[in-house]
Amino acid sequence: MGDFNYPEIDWGNSTARTVNGNKFINLLHDNFMSQVVEEPTRNHAILDLVISNERIANVQVVEPLGNSDHNVISFDVWCRKQIYTGATKTMNFRKANFSSLRAALQGIDWGIMFSDKNTEQKWLSFKMILNHYCSQFIPLIRKSRSVKNQPMWLNSEVKKLIGKKRKAFKKYKSEGTVDAFNDYKHYNKCCKTAIWKAKIENEERIAAEAKTNPKKFFKYINSKKMQVEGVAPLSYNNNMVTADTEKADVLNQFFSSVYTVEEPVGQVPPNSCTVASAPTTQWLAQDMVLKGLHTINVNKAPGPDGIHPRVLRELGAELQWPLFLIFSDSLSSGMVPRDRKKSNVIPIFKKGVRSQPGNYRPVSLTSVVGKLFEGLLRDHIQNYVVENAIMSSNQHGFMKDRSCQTNLIAFYDEVSKKLDSGDAVDIIYLDFAKAFDTVPHKRLLSKLRSIGLSEVVCTWIENWLQDRVQRVVVNGTFSTWSKVLSGVPQGSVLGPLLFNLFINDLGEGIMSNVSVFADDTKLCRPVNSIQDVTSLQQDLDQLAIWAAKWQMRFNVDKCKVMHLGCKNMQAPYTLNGTALGKSLMEKDLGVLVDNKLGCSKQCQAAAARANKVLSCIKRGIDSREEGVILPLYRALVRPHLEYAVQFWSPVLKQDIIELERVQRRATKLVKGMESLSYEERLAKLGLFTLEKRRLRGDMITMYKYIRGSYNNLSNVLFTSRSFQRTRGHPLRLEEGRFHLNIRKGFFTVRAVKFWNSLPESVVLADTLYNFKKGLDGFLASEGIQGYGR
Repeated sequence: MGDFNYPEIDWGNSTARTVNGNKFINLLHDNFMSQVVEEPTRNHAILDLVISNERIANVQVVEPLGNSDHNVISFDVWCRKQIYTGATKTMNFRKANFSSLRAALQGIDWGIMFSDKNTEQKWLSFKMILNHYCSQFIPLIRKSRSVKNQPMWLNSEVKKLIGKKRKAFKKYKSEGTVDAFNDYKHYNKCCKTAIWKAKIENEERIAAEAKTNPKKFFKYINSKKMQVEGVAPLSYNNNMVTADTEKADVLNQFFSSVYTVEEPVGQVPPNSCTVASAPTTQWLAQDMVLKGLHTINVNKAPGPDGIHPRVLRELGAELQWPLFLIFSDSLSSGMVPRDRKKSNVIPIFKKGVRSQPGNYRPVSLTSVVGKLFEGLLRDHIQNYVVENAIMSSNQHGFMKDRSCQTNLIAFYDEVSKKLDSGDAVDIIYLDFAKAFDTVPHKRLLSKLRSIGLSEVVCTWIENWLQDRVQRVVVNGTFSTWSKVLSGVPQGSVLGPLLFNLFINDLGEGIMSNVSVFADDTKLCRPVNSIQDVTSLQQDLDQLAIWAAKWQMRFNVDKCKVMHLGCKNMQAPYTLNGTALGKSLMEKDLGVLVDNKLGCSKQCQAAAARANKVLSCIKRGIDSREEGVILPLYRALVRPHLEYAVQFWSPVLKQDIIELERVQRRATKLVKGMESLSYEERLAKLGLFTLEKRRLRGDMITMYKYIRGSYNNLSNVLFTSRSFQRTRGHPLRLEEGRFHLNIRKGFFTVRAVKFWNSLPESVVLADTLYNFKKGLDGFLASEGIQGYGR
């Protein structure tokens, strides 16, 4: 700690304006260090830093002492790893006898077993029988939580050699002979070799599963750290709560405090949107249940019912029939087993001060069997919504063929067009307070019925939402159960779709351009006169009326306005009588957007995030083999550099170099590549430059818009050429004119010219796979590495 004098570093985004500042940030990342001071320590700059690889809590910047012009920093240091006592028993699948378990389940007549029973009784019988046979054929293994956990690479062979080495050392200490010393040296050498081999084998397994199970990598990295991430001591009633049970109760009390107390049924306002009622015919089939069982993610945790997802996936053929009977009866009767109304809530830290309960997000772990049926019901509702065109075109969240990238491209294409034409534009960023947790159930059900969902489905959803209970889990300890009065469970499969349907009419009557991704809402409008400002304010008032009608709350402190354009009037806006704060830069769906629509800040932030993960690989992974480093880079580092990159693709040379530097650094980690040039390393490893990958990604995205899954979004973004007299393929587009460089670099402008130059055989490919194949061949034959090259 001390005065490092780096005022140019933005510690909130880990970015810097100078080369030395970026080198300093990379140095910290390489050594697993973090800087924890977030407030200015001298004037408006953060000059005095506290850097550590340990957990630092309660950081405060207070008044300076004496004549010093630097503020005093106080903080608490956790000097040792947290001690978790106790033990748990889990299934030892390595010694499981699944063949005998299958044979036992095949001998059960589930029709007779379930006769004259309701849904709850059927479920309890099924769970009792499954647990009985699992206890017979799947042994349990005791896992303790202690100060020193065993390394992930430690296997039985290494344990035996360590034991032999200890015996040889004791023998040498007692006898002191040359033979005893030689025996000890032999076992010590064998032990080191076995440990190295075990580490490499473990890291190869981690790399092979990095794309499907990244948790395994971060678990391995965190096991090497001195600090343990989790729930920090919490501030409650001016006291610090440190016991796990007390922390669980404090968090549970806070999570329960945000629920909406809904008005009586008679006061629920009707929804104006109605369509024909959905058919009530049977849609659930046994093969759907089997397909769902075979796609269960075995790396997920079991819910409160204790049924492990590995068991369900392994025994899919044997369990499909009883589960189909339970699901069918549950749907027809509307009865939901009590186990599926229980949730274990895991608090996930978001950002800010770890001691504040409000900085933790509740994620519900629910029954895996319940999630299976929710997934089938979600697909049924989704098909009905698509067939009847119910969902608003403004909604991009949790929708098939929609994403964060489609949301950003569609919204900011309109903004950049207006700026390019000389208009001033105001963007309003809105934030709902605890959106998923405050959805009122009766109002939600009124909307579901208004869109024509069958009464059978609505009744099931109503019973699924009623009488739900939850408890918070902290380090294996549980809080007391508490009732869930509102909201859709975060972590459920059905919840996101229900939330989308609830806010589907948010944009009705709004004259401004509205864009929604789940609960992230923004609207924009050209503001060239007082009338335009008044219209935008009226739209805000309309949204406030909507929120009051449906008992949702805006977090006004987090709602911001961004003024764009050199002629902007900088007009003030209010929401619920409170003035909105002005912002020069916002993080929109994970992408930094500033009032110039530049991408430099986003490039720096993306490179910083990627460098942080790459540092974990460099320091935490012992192997330098291509089979380990390359899969980890592809699965864990490169996605940070390419998330929604079609929206914010860099234009300036310095930004292009900044991103490429990450891949240069990653390829140097591979054994034998240190002395080769960057181009030689790429050729040997079978990689493209990031610039070429962005060009390739642009063309793949263009294909999706013109011929693929995004086709219904292309009409507003692109215009087909009105005449085709010159040579070229028949799907050429009009190349838009522009006045500003920000418009020139935008996806819908920069990608069109290259799209028009592609060969007809590539563009007219019948599938996306064939398009990619033809595109790669064209880029290779022409030696194209990026735009203009």
